[in-house]
Amino acid sequence: MAGLSKDVPPPTEIKLHQASKVLEISFADGKTFRLPCEFLRVYSPSAEVRGHGPGQEVLQVGKKDVTITHIEPVGNYAVQLTFSDGHDTGIYSWDLLYEYGLKQEEMWQRYLKRLEEAGASREPQPGQEMPRPKGQGRVE
Repeated sequence: MAGLSKDVPPPTEIKLHQASKVLEISFADGKTFRLPCEFLRVYSPSAEVRGHGPGQEVLQVGKKDVTITHIEPVGNYAVQLTFSDGHDTGIYSWDLLYEYGLKQEEMWQRYLKRLEEAGASREPQPGQEMPRPKGQGRVE
């Protein structure tokens, strides 16, 4: 069973700021990270985003307005986030979220560069998948 690595302090608080679309996570070492929903969505640890091996990552586009609609604890080591575009298959371990907090700026710049190279946009495009109405379960 996955747990916290000995190098990562346990989280002490997690808050979702709906208006600013930011997930704020505080850790026992005093560090607090403010991770935008869009950042967490485009760097989802799911196979749908990461692929099944190196070089198989799928560039996420049009996610500027995405929000987190639900946070579900996974044991005592992670959370599963549900996003407004229906994506809900990523399990975000505390280790991963701590690493994302430390590397957020360089990861964000890499994402923006990949978007630019692909001629893609953060802006939602007409015809992109619309958010699912609240209260509906997953559709396989």
